[in-house]
This record gives sequence, C-alpha cells and structure tokens, in this order.
Amino acid sequence: MEIPKPDGGVRKLGIPTAVDRVIQQAILLVLSPQWDDTFSEHSFGFRPGRSAHDAVAQAQTYLEEGCTWVVDMDLEKFFDRVNHDVLMSRVARRVKDKRLLKLIRAFLNSGVMIDGLAEATPEGTPQGGPLSPLLSNLLLDDLDRELASRGLRFARYADDCNIYVKSQRAGERVLQSVTRWLATKLRLQVNQSKSAVDRPWKRKFLGFTFTTQRQRSIAPASRVKFKKRIRKLTKRNRGASLVQVVSELRSYLLGWRGYFGFCQTPSVLRNFDSWIHRRLRSYAWKQWKTGNRRFAELRRLGVEKDLAARTAGSRKRYWHLSRRPALNISLTRAYLIGLGLPLLLEPEPKV
Repeated sequence: MEIPKPDGGVRKLGIPTAVDRVIQQAILLVLSPQWDDTFSEHSFGFRPGRSAHDAVAQAQTYLEEGCTWVVDMDLEKFFDRVNHDVLMSRVARRVKDKRLLKLIRAFLNSGVMIDGLAEATPEGTPQGGPLSPLLSNLLLDDLDRELASRGLRFARYADDCNIYVKSQRAGERVLQSVTRWLATKLRLQVNQSKSAVDRPWKRKFLGFTFTTQRQRSIAPASRVKFKKRIRKLTKRNRGASLVQVVSELRSYLLGWRGYFGFCQTPSVLRNFDSWIHRRLRSYAWKQWKTGNRRFAELRRLGVEKDLAARTAGSRKRYWHLSRRPALNISLTRAYLIGLGLPLLLEPEPKV
C-alpha cells in the first residue's frame, strides 16, 4: 500500500501476511540481541533503550563542544532503494545458516500491493515488516563505522544522519566525501536538494531544532504541522460537542507533549496552550449560536449580568470575542482542564 509523505510523494508499505509477520518477528528476536551490541553508540533508531530524544540530546552536546555547523544528510528514498546484494553481503557476514539467508532474501523480494496488483521489489526493504528496521541498521552500520574512523561527531536515527563540525568549509568537504563513499560502497544516493551544510538552528533534526543559545526547540515545520492539526480538530463548523472536541484533542495532545515536551523553550508551549484555549472559546461561542443561549451560558458560568448581555449582543467575530473578558471568565483554563484538556506546559509542582 501507499501512504502520503509529509514532504510530498508517497511511501510504499510492504505489510507482511500474518504468517510472515510471525516468522519475521521470530527472526528479529534471535538476531537483534546478537547484532545490537555491535552497532555504533551514535546510532539511535529502532534500538532497545534508545530513542529520538537520545539522538537530539547527543547532537546538543556537540553544539556545546563548539561544533556549530551541521552536515544535514538526507538519503534519497533510502528504504525503497537499498541494494539487496549489498545488504545480503552484510547479513552473510553474520549469518552462516543458508536457509535463513534464503528466507531473508525472500522477504526482501516479496513485493508490495498497489491498488490490488502485486509489484516487484528488486531493491529496498519493505517498510511495515518487523525485520526491516534491523536490516537498515545493519547496512548503515558501515556508514557509522566510516564516520567514526574519520573522527567525526555524528548522530544517526535510521536514515536521518547529522554530522557536526566546526566550520562551513569542513562541512562541505565532509558532505562531498561522504556522498561519494555512500554511492561507491553502499550504492545509496544523497538527496542534494534536501541535504545542506548549515547552522543547526536553521535545520531540523527529528522534528527539533536548536536556538543560538544551544537549547532544544521545536522546528518550524513541526509547529506548522501541529497548528494545522489543531485547526482541523477545532474547526468551528464541525458540529461536535465541546466535550467531544476536547476528548479528541486530549488524545492528540498527550502524544504530542510526550514527544515535543522534550524541548527547552517553555514559551513556545505556553503560547500553544493559550492559542488552543482561544480556539476552544471561539468554538464554544459558535456552538451556542443564538444571543439568548449565549447569554444563558455566560450567566451559568458565572459572568455578571450586564457583561453577559453586552457580550451576547456583540456583532464581533468569534476570534475577536474569544479573548474578551466574558469568555475568559466563563471558559477559564481551569474549566477547560476540567473537561479533560491537557496542558502542553505543565505547571511546576508546588513545594
């Protein structure tokens, strides 16, 4: 099947059948403990006890050491273009059982279904299979070893690799030489349009970026994606109740906070919280519809009679009214939290 990619294009998923998935999982359970300990300490993707947060924190330490230029490398359609012969040669170095080698190659050649039709996969590792992440790490372990042998500082999460250097000229040399090495040794292509040598605060890494003060922040593209999703969930003409909207927001915000709460820029989270609260006040005002109901709801929620009457009769638009005193008094932060809305910036615990 095909799913759209955030930056355009499609990603092909090769989801195994139930039987194949069980077999792949069994192989993974045997091979992963044997291989993982041999992988680089600078590799963080699809490995037990390691996460994207670890990779970002590692990158931050390089900035603190004075490496304020980054070689941001994007491997072009990595999972779709892995050369099977190159990959299997790496597997054969570690696996001597020919039956297992034959089985792994069969998984690589299994193909994908596009609109009900089988499509061959002469190259690439099928995304969606339990074994693919381990095989990708095995192949890119050669890259890790090459970078380490050159004494370079880097952090890699799957095919997302950032190398940190102390000057732009050094970064350009590294990008050119590593690009040649990848093409020659692993038959992988670097996407020149998406790769660059730049300041870390002008690039993103796993959804994060850095400030000029070397603090972790949320990348602009991640902020845009977040606001787009919130606008969709709080669209005023949805017709859902405020309680239902908050429930849907809760599911999304808890997961988002679990990942991006790792940032060190609380003002960004605070501003997002305020913006979401305004979106919900605007949503509620639209839902109340008539002046009489708006007046009644404001009074029910504790707004003084004259202020409730003036606000209910106002012809101002929803977004303007969402910051007026009556809605701030009635639909307070505490009220919205009471409906189940989580805060992105959690308050400091009282001592």
